[in-house]
Amino acid sequence: MIKTVLLTGFEPFNGASINPAWEAVRALEGWEGVVGEHRFRVEVRQLPCVFGQAIEDLVAAVDELHPDVAIAVGQAGGRPDISVERVAINVDDAAILDNGGQQPVDAPIAAEGPAAYFSTLPIKAIVRALREKGLVAGVSQTAGTFVCNHVFYGLMHHVAGQPQPQPIKAGFIHVPFLPEQAAARPDAPPSMALDDIIAGVKLAVEVTVSVDADVREVGGATH
Repeated sequence: MIKTVLLTGFEPFNGASINPAWEAVRALEGWEGVVGEHRFRVEVRQLPCVFGQAIEDLVAAVDELHPDVAIAVGQAGGRPDISVERVAINVDDAAILDNGGQQPVDAPIAAEGPAAYFSTLPIKAIVRALREKGLVAGVSQTAGTFVCNHVFYGLMHHVAGQPQPQPIKAGFIHVPFLPEQAAARPDAPPSMALDDIIAGVKLAVEVTVSVDADVREVGGATH
């Protein structure tokens, strides 16, 4: 059986002309791979950087494709690494406007939803594999409170409400700025080449489709 993997990336936002998450994800459209006995095919969707609409579009894609794996990817400008997110929290608290001109403050994503959801991706196995390939990576304990966390929470909330024999493995990964984005900023933030980001997302897919139990190793933070 061929597993279906849904990857999503956001459109550019906050006045930018490019989003590394979408550039990486769209490069993998239609990719078919094999890891051991596991075969898979990737479907991709672009999400708007808009509160509400982003979750609606993601849920529509999940309901259309019935994926075995769903990984949303977003930009975390200023971070140096590929950040595999651990937890989504039930709050929107935007520091900037989204692409629809919205800026929710201290608003719940799901009024009756739990405070948080944990990723069901093998997050530490992914990070280990990324590091073994020489990519800068780590487990992140916060996906922020902008549209990335909004989508991460919305994905997990939707998946949690779907009765099915085999639960969808779902979660969120943040990626750094591209070098051209960093070069245009006076604060010279860290960046990562697009080829490395693509390689990282590919590896995350391969690990997720082939690993059932996550590894147990240090991945916590002191702050």
